[in-house]
Amino acid sequence: MTQFVLVRHGESEWHAENRYAGVSDIALTSRGLDQAKQLAAWAATAGLAAVWTSTLTRAQLTATACAEAAGVPLNVDERFRELDFGHGEGMTSAEMHERFPEALRAFRADPVTDHLPGGEDPADAARRFTGCLHDLAGRYPDDRVLVVAHSTAIRLALCELIGVPLRDYRRVFPSLRNCALTEVRLAGGQGGAALLEFNTPIERITAVQEIS
Repeated sequence: MTQFVLVRHGESEWHAENRYAGVSDIALTSRGLDQAKQLAAWAATAGLAAVWTSTLTRAQLTATACAEAAGVPLNVDERFRELDFGHGEGMTSAEMHERFPEALRAFRADPVTDHLPGGEDPADAARRFTGCLHDLAGRYPDDRVLVVAHSTAIRLALCELIGVPLRDYRRVFPSLRNCALTEVRLAGGQGGAALLEFNTPIERITAVQEIS
């Protein structure tokens, strides 16, 4: 069994306005950099065998601090990138409602069958993300691996791994905090998965570390 800690990157510059930052390469805010430092403090004592991340800068900046703290190399795989939101990239929900209201209503009813116009099929994103996890499970048997990635991609992967219908990813997992810990246990090959921890704030973890 391999234990994967799946983490959304630190706060990005589009976070405050809740803009959809799929494959857009958006920088971290100062708060996001502080969150990365907190995550790195956790990583230093987490017993990690490896740190992996997506090709996007906001994830790599978060992961770099963790790899350095854990004393392991930083590995990058494009399969961990965020879902491409197509015409919704860079927009808020209000802006999408103005530009394509019917498509937005359909997306909210079924975000997989009716994903955002011009965007990536969420089923494809779930397969590429979980496919990478299965590959790494074979590479790191009985180890603990940190994966720094993105909110929607992680939520889709969780659904795929534990048997939740993909169309329900926004309902079952409505949000992920920046740098919060979500941990799954995954058997090698195409084995089953177990959800061990979900969306635990990094602030809570580091506060416990400081007390102890």
